[in-house]
Amino acid sequence: MREPDFEIDGWCLEDGEAYHAEAPETFWIPERDRRESLEAGDHAKLIFRINVDNADGNVSFERMWVLVRERTSDGYLGVLNNEPDTVAENDEFWLGTELPFSAKHVININERDATTTALALDEPRTRWPG
Repeated sequence: MREPDFEIDGWCLEDGEAYHAEAPETFWIPERDRRESLEAGDHAKLIFRINVDNADGNVSFERMWVLVRERTSDGYLGVLNNEPDTVAENDEFWLGTELPFSAKHVININERDATTTALALDEPRTRWPG
């Protein structure tokens, strides 16, 4: 399954491990084994690079939560659980959009509970096309 691509999708995910490697004292991320053992209902915080057209430039970065739906052979499938601040509501990238990600993208984790585990079973607003 392909990762989101900035040129194709208009957004992509930043590598949280690379951010941590550049500034390990100030950019904390969860331990690798925890990032590699997410389960349905967990929330993972990811950094999104989004193509926008505004007065500040053409690129915006947002940290947003993704609800894990399932594990895949190369990572996870989740659904965006935030409304992006820098784009208007749309059918391609908004709350409920399904997306793939991997452990390297995870910069924070919120543990699942009964409510989020049930939410992970809901049909996504938009399925990942890749």
